[in-house]
Amino acid sequence: MSIVEIDVKYVANLARLELKPDEEARIGTQLGQVLEYMDQLKRLDVSQVEPTAHAAPRVNVMRLDEVGPSLPLSEVLRNAPAQANDLFLVPKIVE
Repeated sequence: MSIVEIDVKYVANLARLELKPDEEARIGTQLGQVLEYMDQLKRLDVSQVEPTAHAAPRVNVMRLDEVGPSLPLSEVLRNAPAQANDLFLVPKIVE
């Protein structure tokens, strides 16, 4: 924790965690190591690196939205528990 002194109790409280004293010491050390690594990353020259949302190119894998044949109305309503005028009947839920 040489970069910043971390208040582990405060961070644990924010995360709604109950830590034992030995856990506080271990997590304090681990958080310090993470912050030291982040400091190393800050020192890298990334001026020539183009900003990206993903490390690898991503392509939409969804199929095209094409019009296709629909089910006949009688087939659609066949399993409806209640129907009227070619519509599903459902119980009223608004009071």
